[in-house]
Amino acid sequence: MELELAKRIASHPKYQELKAKRSRFGWWLTLAMMVVYYGFILLVAFKKEFLSQRLGEGVMTLGIPIGFGVIVFTIVITAIYVKRANSEFDDLTADIAKAVLK
Repeated sequence: MELELAKRIASHPKYQELKAKRSRFGWWLTLAMMVVYYGFILLVAFKKEFLSQRLGEGVMTLGIPIGFGVIVFTIVITAIYVKRANSEFDDLTADIAKAVLK
């Protein structure tokens, strides 16, 4: 029974669509995260003088808000993924379940 259900799900066109969309979207978000994160690491490694510029009269340097921006970016792309997963991907999953469990 379970093997038969798995085969029906795997062969369903909406499942193929779900896999493709989710995978493509995940890779784009991964690429964006890698560019931001490794860009910051490269700045730390090769442009220390840029990151160590003081902001105003205090002790804060430019690296602090940029590093904070990396963290915020991570939260934002996670929220984007969750929003899309809770709408488009969940809708496709529900359509697949309805079609396959008939």
